[in-house]
Amino acid sequence: MTDLVQAALDFGFSHAALLDPARLRVLVEVRQMCAADRCQAFNRSWSCPPASGTLEESRATIACYHTGLIVQTTAVLDDSYDYETMMAAGEEQKQRLIDFREELWPSYPDLITLGNGACTICSLCTYPNAPCRYPDRMVQSMEAFGLVVSDVCTDNNLGYYYGPSTITYTGCYLLA
Repeated sequence: MTDLVQAALDFGFSHAALLDPARLRVLVEVRQMCAADRCQAFNRSWSCPPASGTLEESRATIACYHTGLIVQTTAVLDDSYDYETMMAAGEEQKQRLIDFREELWPSYPDLITLGNGACTICSLCTYPNAPCRYPDRMVQSMEAFGLVVSDVCTDNNLGYYYGPSTITYTGCYLLA
């Protein structure tokens, strides 16, 4: 399994660690933040509430997995207003999540990919008018699952804050 961590690092992620799904805490408070619609994805994406399912369904899904992998992309900012680098790092993380999933898929065909925010595989989500175009490739929202990203990291012995003038984006894979 430590080969997975090295493979993620070799793929270009800044940090990676094994994840124990039993340590994932699904919290109603996180889902309530989703309902506040600050990210403007609530009720607009198959990967976000309410389409993403209930928290009980999230718990049941997580319970089916016995291992996982956390991956992060960290970027150094020129200053605290370096929006361009923030956005670029977020896009790099999203693309790496998708591309590395393709590498993992032959060995873990039932994997689930969790990322920050709504899935962005499609430029416009079909929700609610048509089924998801790529349900087996969707990047589920960690927050929609009720997960506090910083807690997922610290509960699995991975850092979350890498110093001033940095930004870190986190995702994970649940592996059967």
